[in-house]
Amino acid sequence: MRKLAFAMNVSLDGYIAAPGDDIGWSEPSDELFQWWSDRVGATGLALYGRKLWEAMSSHWPTADKQPGATPAVIEYAGRWRDMPKVVFSSTTGTVDRNTRLVTGDAVTEITRLKADDGGPMDIAGATLAAAAMRAGLIDEYAMVTHPVLVGGGTPFFTALDHRVNLSLVETRTFPGGLVLTRYVTKR
Repeated sequence: MRKLAFAMNVSLDGYIAAPGDDIGWSEPSDELFQWWSDRVGATGLALYGRKLWEAMSSHWPTADKQPGATPAVIEYAGRWRDMPKVVFSSTTGTVDRNTRLVTGDAVTEITRLKADDGGPMDIAGATLAAAAMRAGLIDEYAMVTHPVLVGGGTPFFTALDHRVNLSLVETRTFPGGLVLTRYVTKR
């Protein structure tokens, strides 16, 4: 059975994006960018909601070809392109490369994917992650908390019908006062 993780940059008040989908407050240091790159390199399958897929797929496929691309950006872009992906959307028409589109019920498909063999899966996108969270499908939560209060926007966590107990498995600090906390779901 595959493990499913939800990992995002988060403001101290719990948002992954400020109003207007502003994520300018979450610019990573070189060390944090490398942590994200290594995470992508270790991901067996990435699950994307439409909005985040559109943002990522509009930048990363050619980011390594842009003037001034650093070795870290080149590495991340290659890892991102090579990583198998599934996009969940009823409005996206096509996806490319090693990406599959799912237009049906996300919870049903994520449950099926978790039962398969393979490497760990990461879920990305607030709406998609919320559906998986409510269904009890997320095995790990990794939050890189930034020392900023944005006052509203897109929350990391969704409203739940029941409590989910977690165990802390890792903490790490990054330059600029950023703190990684990683939890696994107690089952």
